[in-house]
Amino acid sequence: MPATLRSLLARRDLGLRLLTGTSQDDTIAWLHSSDLPDPTPFLTAGQALLTTGTQFGADAEVPRTVADDYVRRLTDHGVVALGFGTEVVRAGTPDALVGACRAHGLPLFEVPYATSFIQVAQANAETAAKDANARDAWALAAQRAISFAAMRPDGLGATLAELSRQLDCWVGLLDVSGRLDRAFPPDGITADQVDQLRTESARLLRGGHRASLPVRTTSGGFTLQTLGSGGHLDGILAIATGTLDHAGREVVTAVIALAGLALQQNRELGRARGLLRTGLLTMLSSGNPDVVATTSRELWGPLPAEPVRVAAVHVEDGDRDAVVDLLELWVQDRPGHLFFAVDDDLFLCVGADDAGLDTVRALTERWDLHAGLSDDTSYGSFGRARAQSVLALGRSREGRPGLVAFAELARDGVLAHLAHTDAADVAAAFLAPLTDHDAAAGSDLTRTVRTWLEQDCEYDRTAQVLGIHRHTARARVEHAGRLLHRDLGRFATRADVWAAFVALPTG
Repeated sequence: MPATLRSLLARRDLGLRLLTGTSQDDTIAWLHSSDLPDPTPFLTAGQALLTTGTQFGADAEVPRTVADDYVRRLTDHGVVALGFGTEVVRAGTPDALVGACRAHGLPLFEVPYATSFIQVAQANAETAAKDANARDAWALAAQRAISFAAMRPDGLGATLAELSRQLDCWVGLLDVSGRLDRAFPPDGITADQVDQLRTESARLLRGGHRASLPVRTTSGGFTLQTLGSGGHLDGILAIATGTLDHAGREVVTAVIALAGLALQQNRELGRARGLLRTGLLTMLSSGNPDVVATTSRELWGPLPAEPVRVAAVHVEDGDRDAVVDLLELWVQDRPGHLFFAVDDDLFLCVGADDAGLDTVRALTERWDLHAGLSDDTSYGSFGRARAQSVLALGRSREGRPGLVAFAELARDGVLAHLAHTDAADVAAAFLAPLTDHDAAAGSDLTRTVRTWLEQDCEYDRTAQVLGIHRHTARARVEHAGRLLHRDLGRFATRADVWAAFVALPTG
């Protein structure tokens, strides 16, 4: 039983009498006695005060303004109760003081002459000591029960369930995506509260540092505590209690350590599984889908059904662990819709249906990632699809983050792809006879040839675009052919020259 005004009033040997106040359950940290007009400089919040009223003088009536100012100072300072000793200065408790305490909501009790202030203070101290000992004993018993729970098959879940039982409150675990992974009791809070906890948890997780955060909702308070080490958080422990005493904090600290250890073990296991995924990816690329399908079915569920599409996603080193954690959760939620593996700095994701592709899109949007997507394929052609996804990723990385499909590259055509390759140096060397001649002679052969090709090799249209005579256009093109040592009358030569212009757009 904590040390409160209620516990003091229950001590019949003290003979205390409650005069005002319905709040009797605030913890009294200490009892202090003073007859100063303003004792607040010597008090701290959570204490109770005992006084004989000497500060009010010997007059029968205490001015209401004096009593009101006195009580207001006490309540503003956080004093939780006031005890008045009778028969020392005056026969009873002043009416003005009673009225002021009632007006400000400060509990007021009367201490009879036969009871010394030291007796009251000692009684409170004894109750506080007993309560502290009881809380310490409870903390030890709770930690022992939680330790035993941690040794059960589902150690993490059993630990959280035991914490909920010991604290007699709702306890939840939110994963790295901010999703409520498990809760005890399962329906202990409302959907609105879950949404608010997810929002606050996501903020803590984005910070990436170990932290504790009190959260107030319309229905009560919560404490959020990160799990894991700084730089790699593993989740959030949520407890439906705004404040905890020392014993409660000790128990929660023990759970945080156990939960962190369990999640650390899960992460180490996840790394081993990641290496296995990479090995299976290599086997898929080399054309051994049957072995991969068997292994995947045992560990993660079936491979996505054919036809599949392969996505290559670039992830920075600092985000890699978080992306792996999130993908693992998504794979667990929807077995058979996605397979993924890490290869150097790329995430290769294999999906079959809209759910699998939506997962990749959600991933790129969440982290602003670049990604490339292959055409539909069978596992027998996985190597080709993987190459397509990497090519599409290269195009994605030239622009804003997002998903680029290989089909978009195909629609642009083969020649358009040259502008995104390393062919520029070759193109510059190929066209050098024209560009060098133009630079030396001040001619315009390069622009004329390009315009001629753009106008489907028609001299009349070329001349019209350039503002010259068609015979001049023809003469320039023939001169260019001699400089290039190529017959521009042949289709193959024209295609080669046009490819050079495409590879060197500024040519």
